[in-house]
Formats: sequence, C-alpha cells, structure tokens
Amino acid sequence: MTREELINRLQDIEWEDFEVKKAEKAIPKNSWETVSAFANTGGGWLVFGVFQQKDEYTITGVKYPEKIEQDFITTLRSNQKFNVRISPTCRKYEIEGKTVLAFHIPVSAQKPVYFNNINNTFIRTASGDQRATQAEIDAMYRDQAFGTKDRELTELKIDALNVASIKRYRNFLQVVNPSHQYNLLSDEEFLQKLLVLKDGKITIAGLLFFGKVDSIEDVITDFRIDYLEIPGPSLETASSRYSFRLDQQENIFEYYFAIYPRLLQQINIPFKMTVDGISTEEQSHVQALREALVNMLMHTDYFSTSKPRIRAFSNHLEFYNPGGLPKDLKSIMEADISQPRNPVLAKIFRVIKLAETAGYGFDKIFRGWKGYFKTKPQIAGHFDYFQLELASKMELKRSRNGVDTKPGGGITQETTQKIDIEIEKFGEKFGEKFGKKFGKNQIKIIYYMKKNKLLTIPELADKLNISTRAIEKNIKKLSYLGIIKRIGPAKGGHWEVIDEKD
Repeated sequence: MTREELINRLQDIEWEDFEVKKAEKAIPKNSWETVSAFANTGGGWLVFGVFQQKDEYTITGVKYPEKIEQDFITTLRSNQKFNVRISPTCRKYEIEGKTVLAFHIPVSAQKPVYFNNINNTFIRTASGDQRATQAEIDAMYRDQAFGTKDRELTELKIDALNVASIKRYRNFLQVVNPSHQYNLLSDEEFLQKLLVLKDGKITIAGLLFFGKVDSIEDVITDFRIDYLEIPGPSLETASSRYSFRLDQQENIFEYYFAIYPRLLQQINIPFKMTVDGISTEEQSHVQALREALVNMLMHTDYFSTSKPRIRAFSNHLEFYNPGGLPKDLKSIMEADISQPRNPVLAKIFRVIKLAETAGYGFDKIFRGWKGYFKTKPQIAGHFDYFQLELASKMELKRSRNGVDTKPGGGITQETTQKIDIEIEKFGEKFGEKFGKKFGKNQIKIIYYMKKNKLLTIPELADKLNISTRAIEKNIKKLSYLGIIKRIGPAKGGHWEVIDEKD
C-alpha cells in the first residue's frame, strides 16, 4: 500500500512525521535512533509491524505485541537507556488480520535526548535520522536556557556601553511615550529598570542592545547581523552575489536603524522620519515589515555559529533566525504564546513600542503583509533555526539610478555595454587632466566613487568583480598619488575624488 493508504488505515493519528519498522519479534535496534531524533526535533510516530520498500508499505504485523509494547514503553520511561524519561502515546491496530503498534514520541523539553552516550544524539531531517553534529548538540544545550540566557551577567561594567545608542534610545522613548515613568530616571537608573545593568554589571541583553562592538566581541566572538540585497529573484539568477551588504554596526539598536530604512526601500516606501529618528509610516504592510525585523532581532540565538541574516531579493524578503521556536507555529499563532528566546531584549524593544506586548507578532506580520501584497508569509525551520519569507507577486525593488534591469532584476547586457563605454571615455578624460594613465580598475574605482561617494569597499569589489584586498591596494595607491582623499573617520566617513579642474 502507499503512504496515504496506510495513513487512511490509521485515521485517528495526525501524521506530521513518522517512521516504520518491521519489528516482527523484537524491537529493532535502530528504533532508538528514531526516538532520539523525534524527541530532539519535532516529535513523531514510530510504527512497528510495517515494512517499507521505496514508496511501498507492507503490513507485516507484530507477533508479540504485548511484550514489545511493554518492553518499549518501559525502556523509554525507565531513564536507564536514555538520559531523560520519555512518555510515548501508544495505539494498537488490527489491519489485514495483523497487529500494528504506533507510538507517538513527543518533542522533549530537555535536549539533547540521547541513548547510552552523548554521541548517540540524533535529529530528524528530510532524509531520516541523522547523527547530530557538535554544533547542533551545543544549540540544544543552549535551548535548555531558553528565555534565561540574555539575563545572565557579564563581567563588563557600564563603560562598555555605547553612550550615543543610549541617548538615541532615550530620545526615541521620549517621543513615542513622553509620559513614561522611565523618562525621569538617571541613565544608570534607567538601565537598571531595563535590566541592562544589574549589580554594577551588564547583562548579555544589555550588551547586545547598547554595547560597543569591541565589548560585545569580548563575549560573542563573531557578532554580526547580516543584511544583503540580491539583484534578482534567486541566487542562481542574480547578476551578482549581492548589490549591497551592510557594514558592521555597533550593536542591535544601531543595526535596527541601519536595516529598517533599506527594507522600506524594497517595498518602495520612502523613509520618512522625525528629527528623533522615528518612522512616520504606519501602513499595515510597513508594520508587518518592522515586526519581522524586530522579531528576528529579539529571538535570535546570538551564540549560534550561524548569524541572523536578511536577504532582500527582487521579489521576496528572507529573514533567517538562528535558534528554533519554543513550540510549533500553529500553537504560537493560536495561543498567542509569549515565550521569547531573549525576554530582556523583547522588553527593551517593547518599551519603545517597536514590538508586540505579547506573542511573537506573527499575526500582525501575516495580516499586514497578506492584506497588501496578497501573498501569505511562509515560515520554515528546524530545531535550531526558523526562517520567515515575505513574498510579492510583483517586483519589490524598482530600478535605481536610472539603470535598466531585466524582469528578474539583473542588469541587461545592453546597459552593461553602455556603462563600459562610459567608463572608458571617463578614463580618457580623467587621465588627460592629470597627465597620467591609470589602470582599468583604478579608473573604475574613481568612476564609481564620483557617482556615489558612500560606496563601501565590498560594494566596489562587487562592482569590479575583484577581491576587497585588490580594492584596498588600489585605493591606497590612489590616495598616495593624491587622486582621492578620506573625509571623516574610517567608519562613517567616505572617499572623495580630487578633481583639479572642478
């Protein structure tokens, strides 16, 4: 019989995931791998008395159902084979005159779940049971501290915090909620109320939200929130790996202000702000976009080896969160569960009204986005991550700077040729001004710097299709020759072309 036919025979079971074993006379040894995988991942049904060959299922039956049922349940509940007690639900069926046993293995609140030793930790993937990697096991141990990790104290003091970020936050609060009692507090009292500061030490949440980047990296070695704009509907069809990649920012709060305006550009909303840095745009799809961004910043596992990432494609936005959800999406949506991974970070965002007062805000994201773009947001994930995708039936990004684009978002060949000719002519004229012949890459760097003085080294590397190191070497040489000069600091400044004739 097929999978569907088997499921129809077992009508009282919701088959979100299942594994079948022949198990005619005894419990198969590889059953323990499946138990571990289900308990660590999303739960599932383990069925004894069915043989699978490719996509066909054959009822073989269990010859000693009472003994196998008793042995199986006793093993899982005894805490002798597994490191935690597991309480399965058992169902017994008679099909074609044969007995079939089905056991539901619930997802465990305490992970990792393994048998005999830690090396026997398994997870469930599309291809079946897989032995967990050390990084995946570490993620499970961190999940034991779900909702408490960001409260932990660091050894850092208040001087590890970014004063400008604190001031910006307080100005923000003063505007959105001028009557809030926190407005009357001193900075130190204010930070204590937000749980940023406790007993003279900074919490992990406080460090992440307000810290100086060097201080954050003392605790989290590779702190980064990635934001990339991809010129196409997919990586395969994009004209380059990315057209923009955000530079590293000081902390979570500064990342918010760097990312949010660029996200609004993707849906063709001009970023209108008050002098205090607050967006004045309150359309439902804009609220959905802001909620998606804050949701990612609040619920990320910042100690994961992978990093939170937003990729803006030409027809969809993708928010990737290291760290899984505490429950399945259906439960979160129906019960409006308020169980954030980082509750202190959640509080800090909620004080300035950038996040829902309860729950994950998924309802607002779904209603706001679907109401405007007519497409339903999609959420996928595993025990150690979840990903939100906001798609549109139309192109999210329009052509910028007058550059023609393909329907998929890439630059047309005709446009590329025009740009090459323009750069060549520019190079000839610029060389004449200085009485010097410059290299092709140097001319391109000068050309693009004149077009946009805020271009970063990675952006120049992407435009020229050469390494960032090659860009740095050429910039150093042009600076030595007096062709370009640096205006402002290394971070936040820009390069300016010295044009003697202008």
